[in-house]
Amino acid sequence: MHAAIILSVLILTYIGMAAGRIAWLQVDRVGIALLAVIALLATNQMTLDDFGSSVDLPTLALLFAMMIISAQFAESGFIDVCARTIVDTKGGAAALLAVTVGIAGGLSAVLANDILIIAIAPLVIDGAQRRGFDPRPFVIALAAATNAGSAATLIGNPQNILLGAIGRLDFWRFLAVCAVPAMFTLLVVFGVVWLQWHRRMHEHPSAPEALPPPPAAHPLDRVQVIKGGAAILALLTLFTTPLPREIGALLIAALLLANRKITSRTMIADIDWPLLLLVSCLFAVTAQLNDAGIASKVLEFLDDHHLVPNSLLVLFPFAAVTSNVIGSVPTSMLLLQIWPNPPPNVLYGLALLSTLAGNLFLTGSLTNVLIAERAERMGVGLTFRDYARAGIPITILSLIFAVLWLDLLRILPVHPAHLPMP
Repeated sequence: MHAAIILSVLILTYIGMAAGRIAWLQVDRVGIALLAVIALLATNQMTLDDFGSSVDLPTLALLFAMMIISAQFAESGFIDVCARTIVDTKGGAAALLAVTVGIAGGLSAVLANDILIIAIAPLVIDGAQRRGFDPRPFVIALAAATNAGSAATLIGNPQNILLGAIGRLDFWRFLAVCAVPAMFTLLVVFGVVWLQWHRRMHEHPSAPEALPPPPAAHPLDRVQVIKGGAAILALLTLFTTPLPREIGALLIAALLLANRKITSRTMIADIDWPLLLLVSCLFAVTAQLNDAGIASKVLEFLDDHHLVPNSLLVLFPFAAVTSNVIGSVPTSMLLLQIWPNPPPNVLYGLALLSTLAGNLFLTGSLTNVLIAERAERMGVGLTFRDYARAGIPITILSLIFAVLWLDLLRILPVHPAHLPMP
């Protein structure tokens, strides 16, 4: 009965996250995961001590620290300068689109995507409108480039941070494996969006007099920008030492919080607390698979049917489908519970493929949803079809290249192999 209840709660949780929210209720994926934890507690399938022991605190600490470092760049005005650089680019729509892709891809490799998007998206949309361009292609390019750039590093997005922390992946090895497919995808983003939109960039532009006031911008503080840059360099340096990543990142975050100009309350307010809650709840829910003895049986079943994602033939469709159905973070956490010690190369492949697959649809990643929400608030209606017309070819081309690249580097075999069972 214990195993049946655990499995039922897990299945209902992931069905709810696949749907995006509970029908007729304003309960999103974070709320669904929290309800699942409460259900397990209320039915005595889990205690609060179990909850605490199942959460991987080093992963949460690293996520938190990266958000603080990203908040430093947002509050110092650096991201606003990047947005103005995009908007003020000379040379017409092609140059504006290219700079959008380049800056979004570069920043997303080292900054938390949610903080980056919240800061940069409104400014880019407003700038495109004021220059007489249809902002929709720039919104699409901003979302797709952010996803692509974040695939390059272990600190680029939550699923990479999660996989890197739990799998103890090497930062520089990850960069060597994933940077080339990420850069290729940035070129694909520009090419696809330009081919689809270059003749329509000036269609239905908003009249300048009809535009709302420009969004508030953070004033540039060069000293704070330098501190943010020094923090990133120090973080990368610490990654080469034996010091645990989460401790090094927390030390840097602490130094940034001890700030004379930017209050700690302001920095902490920029943290994506719902994301941290989602990760904590999913740790607790998925951990029950092992406690109930379900995980080992699932892994044995997958191995017997050659469905363990230890090959490109299995990992490619697994990452492409699950990242768009339930999300990359829930997928990563579920796999790590079912298969507690996968080889590092599997985690490299999963991080790369699941991130790039997030470009497929408007609902494919949190980045896409955040950008679409901010565009809608500014009167820019980005439909599912608008995004999919570009997202589908971008994703197909980038995933094909990524699979060929992983095969070329011999990161993973093409065909599955049986696991050595204990």
